[in-house]
Amino acid sequence: MTATAGTDRHGTGELDRVMSHAVVDAIKAFGGYGGGVYLRSPNRHGLRLAVLAGVPRTLVRHWWDLRLQYPFPPAEAFATGHSIYLPDAEETMRRFPRMAVVLPYSFASFFVPVTDGGERYGVLLVLRASASGRPMTATERRRIRVVADRLGAGLGALAARGTPVEWVGDPAMTRLPAASASPVRIGHFDWELDSGAFDADEEMCAVLGTDTGAFGGTVAAVAAHVVPGDVADLVAAAREAAGTGGLVRHRLRVLDPEGTPRTVELWGRCPARPDGGGPRLVGTVVDLEVGAVAAEAADRLPEGVLSLDRQGRITYVNRSAEALLARPRAELLGRRPWEALSWLDDPAYEDRYRAAMLSQQPVPFVAARTPDQWLAFSLHPDTYGVTARIVPAEPAPDAGDPILPEIAQPTRSPSRTAQGPVVLAVALADAVTVGQVARVVADQVLPMFKGAELAIYVVRARHLTLAWETGYPRGFLQQFGDVSLSARLPGVDAFTTGRPIFFESAGHLASAYPGIPLDGRGAWAFLPLVASGRPVGSCILGFEHSRRFGAEERAVLTAMSGLIAQALERARLYDTVSALARGLQDALMPHQLPSIGELETVGRYLPGTQDMDIGGDWYDVIETDRGVALVIGDVQGHSVAAAATMGEVRSSVRAFATGGQPPQDVLALTNRLLIDLDPGLFATCCFVELDPRTGTAKAVRAGHPPPLLRHPGGRTEVLDLPGGVPLGVDDRASYPVTALRMPAGSVLALYTDGLVEQPETDIDTGIERLRRVLAARPGAAPLEETAERLIQEAGRRLARPDDIALLLAARAFR
Repeated sequence: MTATAGTDRHGTGELDRVMSHAVVDAIKAFGGYGGGVYLRSPNRHGLRLAVLAGVPRTLVRHWWDLRLQYPFPPAEAFATGHSIYLPDAEETMRRFPRMAVVLPYSFASFFVPVTDGGERYGVLLVLRASASGRPMTATERRRIRVVADRLGAGLGALAARGTPVEWVGDPAMTRLPAASASPVRIGHFDWELDSGAFDADEEMCAVLGTDTGAFGGTVAAVAAHVVPGDVADLVAAAREAAGTGGLVRHRLRVLDPEGTPRTVELWGRCPARPDGGGPRLVGTVVDLEVGAVAAEAADRLPEGVLSLDRQGRITYVNRSAEALLARPRAELLGRRPWEALSWLDDPAYEDRYRAAMLSQQPVPFVAARTPDQWLAFSLHPDTYGVTARIVPAEPAPDAGDPILPEIAQPTRSPSRTAQGPVVLAVALADAVTVGQVARVVADQVLPMFKGAELAIYVVRARHLTLAWETGYPRGFLQQFGDVSLSARLPGVDAFTTGRPIFFESAGHLASAYPGIPLDGRGAWAFLPLVASGRPVGSCILGFEHSRRFGAEERAVLTAMSGLIAQALERARLYDTVSALARGLQDALMPHQLPSIGELETVGRYLPGTQDMDIGGDWYDVIETDRGVALVIGDVQGHSVAAAATMGEVRSSVRAFATGGQPPQDVLALTNRLLIDLDPGLFATCCFVELDPRTGTAKAVRAGHPPPLLRHPGGRTEVLDLPGGVPLGVDDRASYPVTALRMPAGSVLALYTDGLVEQPETDIDTGIERLRRVLAARPGAAPLEETAERLIQEAGRRLARPDDIALLLAARAFR
């Protein structure tokens, strides 16, 4: 039960250990087969899958990284603080249709927020077989809640000790405890017969009872872990295979720590050496744990039998399967069927494996090994892998679909490649900036087409400029960072002609564009990005090895390029408008507050994390003939219009205040002016006119949260001022005045509702929380530190739908 990634990255294995234990306990409490933990990402704008157990990482690749705005259950559970239970595919489709598109399989899932005190760290996820119509029992909910609470306490303790409770990179894998028998282990090796150098991977070292650090890397090191004499027989068999070009199948008796032998099976072959080197044996070692009896029994069956582990790798092949697949065991063991067999190299077949593992239900399908030979597969999953049954299938005489003996005719599902535009469209719907669009494209398109690198260019001033790249050798694209549209390059030609260009090998590209620098990849797709008939850029997709682009794949990539172009144009417009709005807002906000005798003021502003990161919140400090006016306000919405309206309201308040109008008239006149301008938006405001020498004040409020006053001794009260309706609603509205006194040594706090409002929480609860924090601050604490303390908790929140403004005023002791 250990996590296999993330330890070095975080500097401690304790974070992995706490999460791994929790996942295993939750899966047991849920009666499930898999689960994981999401943690906050470092930028606090999203969640990252940190630990996963029971299912391969590739099966949930689309869930690894979630923005809090994504309509996916982990993000919603985190943002709302409420658990989410989805018993089957129908409920998932009803509540989270985008998730159902990305993972169109039937399974049950439960998502539980992980908290400690007021801090929310992540989400606990558990999976089990579909339970249509079956609600979770109170006992199940209670058990998993206990696990989540224990996890939250553990993460809180780590955070208190200075460990960052956040995640970057790929999720770590946690092994589930075995049931009645240990899961099959399969390792790989590469053995230089002349030198004796023996390169063994982590799994093979585990089979031998050692680890990669302690393993000596020689055949002598192998001999130290097996029954004496077995390696000598293996060497003889390997030498014979090297001379004949045949395969090696050999059984080794591995010694456990007590010296008890157990049998493992080694398969290998001697590939040709283009470099002229000596003989070399490469292959796999399979540790079946249960011995050879079951394998020998399966070899007698007339139908084919394959066993796949959780990663989809073949761990067993019986003789009938060898014959039906027309491939020897040595070429199948340790590989995935869709990688070892070219006629299964279609995303639709890998998708059947995904369906079996996630639904934990049998899944049948058919495939043509040759045009005349069809095979029927039936996949039978459990927590530890899949057993596949294979039998011949005859095509029906009047239809393309075969007749499946003893297996129900399956419903054919569309290829995952064909589903690509749908999946990409769903993911792009929530990407609003150019960077977000590029990250979504990389996360979705590269795994979908098994690509190795991706670059996105946008057109600017008759040049194609690099906007995003991933997977390229460091510095390679610097020479192509900004290229003229007159340059003869495939990305430019795809842009100018509007037609995609595909190169199936490096030689193909080099012959079409002599002298073009190559980066060691084997195939490329250059896609024009055209939005509404107008070219906006190019997308380049590179592949590790040469490959053939079939008609369907070319059509899907072309369709997806149109989606990317539309999203890119939308994002560029968003970035432009957002930059304009941020500049407008920044120009309207006070950059420095005035210093006024005995009165010290401090302001803070935090943008929201949803929609545009701008809004209509503002604060101001205005010197008047009667003293100083402290103002805070909030215009409805998050847009350029909200920022512009904020500027109009702020200017109006400042003009009426400096013109000598009393507080009630300042708001009444601003209200009528806003109605006359008719921007379609309303605003709330709190206006306090203070004499810094005496501490006397007059306050008015227009639909705004009440201010707080901290007295010199620490007592802090909510000033429940009578008020009027928000500005811009009723042209006959009046705003009553309340007389106040601000003693020397006191602090007045004005704030907008974003500081005290949270989902599913009453605003009065938020105001009371803010009052307690202000009361707890030492009287001698600097005002800057007090402002930071008041806004700190809100700044840590990942889901902040509203922006926040805070204005503090402290009257010094005389």
